Amino acid sequence: MAAANNNSTSSFIQDDPAPTSSHDMLLGSFDPSKLHPMAGIEDKLDYLLLDDEKTSDLPGAGTAIPSRGWSDDLCYGTGTMYLSGLTLGGVWGLREGARKPLAVSNARLRINSILNSVTRRGTFIGNSAGCLALVYNAFNSSIDSFRGQHDTYGSMAAGALTGALYKSTAGVRPALAAATVIAGSAGLWSYVKRRV
Repeated sequence: MAAANNNSTSSFIQDDPAPTSSHDMLLGSFDPSKLHPMAGIEDKLDYLLLDDEKTSDLPGAGTAIPSRGWSDDLCYGTGTMYLSGLTLGGVWGLREGARKPLAVSNARLRINSILNSVTRRGTFIGNSAGCLALVYNAFNSSIDSFRGQHDTYGSMAAGALTGALYKSTAGVRPALAAATVIAGSAGLWSYVKRRV
């Protein structure tokens, strides 16, 4: 029995004429079918190709950033905002940790202070921005679907709803302020996206 297992293992290794190495992948000779023969990927990675017939057909949806629909907007918008917030929060934390006065001037304590501040601020801003983008894209897609078109007014309405929901527990005045800021940001983003 053990001999049969050794033979099947050695025949499997011998059947693979050219195993894919990391060097081959880095040089651009990547073939998805060599990734794993049992995956059966071959040339079926059509989602990575953005054809004109696969983009959203809503009136007004043809902007500088092509979209396949609400799922594309949701994933790309949320991911982009999360990473942007993480970066901005990390820079804020780096600045805060570097300026924080320490009782004892020590390089290890300074590094610890910087790392603590980066992880505190980066995750806070990143998670907040990602959640705002998630809610905004859900509202925006719903408004676009209901109205049957994608335009600046729908984006601004989605921004206003997002801001009002985000600060709804703080009272009416903060909710209105957040709704105004996010609606203005959404309007500016829509304007720039159409003009580029």
